[in-house]
Amino acid sequence: MAEKGPFQVALTGSIAMGKSTVSQMFRDEGIPVFDADAAVHEMYAKGGRAVPMIAVHFPDAIVDDAVERMRLSKLVLNDPDAISKLEQLVHPLVHEEQRRFLEAARQAGAPLVLFDIPLLYEGNRTNEFDAVIVVSAPAAVQRERALARPGMTSEKFESILARQVPDKEKCRQADFVISTGVSLDETRLAVKQVISELRHWAGQRTGKS
Repeated sequence: MAEKGPFQVALTGSIAMGKSTVSQMFRDEGIPVFDADAAVHEMYAKGGRAVPMIAVHFPDAIVDDAVERMRLSKLVLNDPDAISKLEQLVHPLVHEEQRRFLEAARQAGAPLVLFDIPLLYEGNRTNEFDAVIVVSAPAAVQRERALARPGMTSEKFESILARQVPDKEKCRQADFVISTGVSLDETRLAVKQVISELRHWAGQRTGKS
């Protein structure tokens, strides 16, 4: 259970499930959103906090004083030790940014915040949050979306899937499941319904429902 303050919700889902689309829908509804992947992008950019550390352990991933994500991905693909080392470097920085975001939301009086965290279940972090939402879509849709991404191959896709908790298990454990295998309007309606329920839960916790 998350600490007192804003009601903290985690949004997660396996690769190419439409999580970014759903995350933006929450923003559109006025919910503050912390995007873990966006935080990593910033850390990998020129002058980013992660660049010096990654330069030491993965020097071939550095191009023009920034981390080139495609190169880094190839360097760690199918190498559990390399993946673990990368996570040890980056995850503490992401957690620090997350704490800063939460404190800013608390200061602003936000009753509800969303954390977009791709590897929530893989990192055993579900207990840090008041509720968990999983974004899901049919496997065929997921595969089609993933392979349409620049630099994605079937081998890379299967390697990523193998490291992720299966979608079915994520959905089983989640408080809410939002489908993106339907129209955008249907997904947006589902988001609004979930937000309504989450606000009710947040109100119950604070006695303001």
